Amino acid sequence: MVQGVGFRYFVRRVADRLELTGDVRNLPDNTVEIVAEGTPRKLDDLISEVRNGPPSAVVDRLEIHDIQVSGRYRTFLIEGW
Repeated sequence: MVQGVGFRYFVRRVADRLELTGDVRNLPDNTVEIVAEGTPRKLDDLISEVRNGPPSAVVDRLEIHDIQVSGRYRTFLIEGW
């Protein structure tokens, strides 16, 4: 559950720095979904940073799923603005 901690913006900054493409969005159940495409090393780096989160957040749980690369992303976006 994420609310008021700037988590999506944090994810986008990290993804941009790692040159990943994809998106991050809040879901109706107050969780966050991140879809990211990049090299395995850079995705591992993203997971590591997301696990820690921004200073004002506490990350209790991550669910990680491998999905097929779509190639539809050109940048990393925050959805639902």
